[in-house]
Amino acid sequence: MRGVTNTGNRGVEVRDFPDPHAGPGEAVVQIRAAGLCGSDLHSYRGATVTGLVNGHEPCGVIVELGAGSPPGLAIGDRVMVHHYAGCGVCETCALGYEQLCLRGNSVTYGGVTGHGANSEYMLVPSRTLVALPDELSFEEGAAVACGTGTAWNGLQKMDVSGRDTVVVFGQGPVGLSGTLCAKAMGARVIAVDVIPERLRLATELGADHVVDPSDGQAVEAIRDLTGGGASAGLETSGNAGARALVLRTLRPFGRACYVGLGNPNVAEIDFSNLILNVTTVYGSWTFSKAELIEIARFMVEAKVPLDRMFTHRWSLEQADEAFRTFDAGATGKCVFVLP
Repeated sequence: MRGVTNTGNRGVEVRDFPDPHAGPGEAVVQIRAAGLCGSDLHSYRGATVTGLVNGHEPCGVIVELGAGSPPGLAIGDRVMVHHYAGCGVCETCALGYEQLCLRGNSVTYGGVTGHGANSEYMLVPSRTLVALPDELSFEEGAAVACGTGTAWNGLQKMDVSGRDTVVVFGQGPVGLSGTLCAKAMGARVIAVDVIPERLRLATELGADHVVDPSDGQAVEAIRDLTGGGASAGLETSGNAGARALVLRTLRPFGRACYVGLGNPNVAEIDFSNLILNVTTVYGSWTFSKAELIEIARFMVEAKVPLDRMFTHRWSLEQADEAFRTFDAGATGKCVFVLP
């Protein structure tokens, strides 16, 4: 099979890899779409070379099932992949949060600890597969199974609804998903980013207001727009400055959720503001397998226009162009599409 691998310092190559075959409890998925995620850029920009296929947003069709696979699966099924594999039996794994395995066995696919999604086929534990609703395309399924689902779950933790004004920091793929999902939940949305192209796309996706924080006036602008502060804030960028700003833009009894991993993962937090404003703060790392099912159902029932997020589609052979374009930071959601 053909797959994309990092060669270090912003280099990628398309190489031949052995075709995978399913052992007991495993499945081979023929990849039909594989999304690019902001966290892919950490390894893309780094010097480490693993020799593994990169990417962690797979969506496709089951072409091989090993013995002992769940009885609800069949060859030919359209599926998303909950792309973690813990021990499978501890308390958090039993909850479907295998990324939080108490035994420390969690595997995150993506060219770091195992072959990832940017290839023609992917070998996965069959228990990690989730049915892709007929109403969703493979491209939408790839987005839902990582970045879009991450944004939805952060908003869900804050119980966002039509009573809220939500400020979404960062309008990359996760932030744009937050803008779309918050609108679908009935909220008023303020989108924050420093890149004009992303702010324009956020407006097209339904943001009620956009704010560029580069002038240092973001807090004042958001307070003016909301009459004292937003009721909820979703931080998707991982930027240290944005992390601190979120709390300053909230009204009393506001809620904040942090989903963006950045570098460095440290930010100066004004704890006096947090305490005296009676702010509730959440951290959120993707979602459980059960929540992935719920997220996909929400996208269908709420008729969320996920397809409007996509700005670029590539073949695997265009991997170098794809990563360079995505790394430049002016895109919406990007995806590899396979026949």
